[in-house]
Amino acid sequence: MTKLSDTQLVILSAAAQREDRNVLPLPGSLGGGAAAKAVGALLKRGLIAETTTDSRAKADAALNRIWRNDEDGDAILLHITDAGLAAIGVEPDGGDNAPTGADEAPSAEAPQDAPAEAGSAPKARIPRTGTKQAKLIEMLRAEGGATIDEIVAALDWQAHTARGAMSGALKKKLGLTITSEKIEGRGRAYRITDN
Repeated sequence: MTKLSDTQLVILSAAAQREDRNVLPLPGSLGGGAAAKAVGALLKRGLIAETTTDSRAKADAALNRIWRNDEDGDAILLHITDAGLAAIGVEPDGGDNAPTGADEAPSAEAPQDAPAEAGSAPKARIPRTGTKQAKLIEMLRAEGGATIDEIVAALDWQAHTARGAMSGALKKKLGLTITSEKIEGRGRAYRITDN
């Protein structure tokens, strides 16, 4: 398993939840040298990649969607790779690593990660077997569900990664319903309920 810092986990998790898989905008508290260091480490490990576009839009701190401009002035975006998705336990959609619309500059009018319209259903996605995500689903569907401590031990994750996978990958991406209940002597157990 790829060891990631909390900051790297937050960056990758946010990118995985965006339709265009853009790494930007980075968390508001991350700027300057810290942002360059975090992005540089993720680029070096192949968890994110740069995509050059034909757009001449300038990198703008206010919009925070374009990473930088190359020597010709073309905008360079950052996107999460399949390896980056796998590192946080999210199943890649398949195809190449570039986000859809990689040749276009991101829209300045509405950010891609804006909340979806009320009533819209999450995309139907099916996890591959043999992955950590599939193991998590199996644990949550078992009689009695699973506690965070059990998930952490079984998947070699940290507690915040387990919570993030349940809320992001399972609830938002797969549209699963997860309930929890406090069980005496065991703690809070989480289960997938089939509606």
